[in-house]
Amino acid sequence: MQGFKGERVLMRIHIGERDKYRGRPLYQAIVELLRERHYAGATVLRAIMGFGSNSKIRTDRIETLSLDLPVIVECIDTEEKIEVILPELDQMIGGGLITLERAKVIMYRPDVPAERRDDGWPIDITGSWRRHDSDGGPAVDPDKGRP
Repeated sequence: MQGFKGERVLMRIHIGERDKYRGRPLYQAIVELLRERHYAGATVLRAIMGFGSNSKIRTDRIETLSLDLPVIVECIDTEEKIEVILPELDQMIGGGLITLERAKVIMYRPDVPAERRDDGWPIDITGSWRRHDSDGGPAVDPDKGRP
């Protein structure tokens, strides 16, 4: 997937480990859906503790062991692709939380030997999301539309 670098959207889906969709784990169904639709990738993370809208603590601590630990499915792709999948995810997820945030992709590639890799990554170490106008003018804040 060449040309994937740059500003993208990070989607995080917070659900429970025991949540199901059509008889199988919801996190698995989400990852398989994203793969079928050719999204850049997805990762499932199991948390050791958390609570959601019902305020019930879920933890892996033995004295209050939960069999329904928090799970987060992460996916980074273009804003357009993320927006397209949201209605379908809404149908799949009974309860949970979906968040979206901007992400700056600096590297996305399969395993490549060091001698075949590009030279470094163009990183703005200031952490600024500002960009220059196409004519080289002053930086424009993407959130405010002005310098």
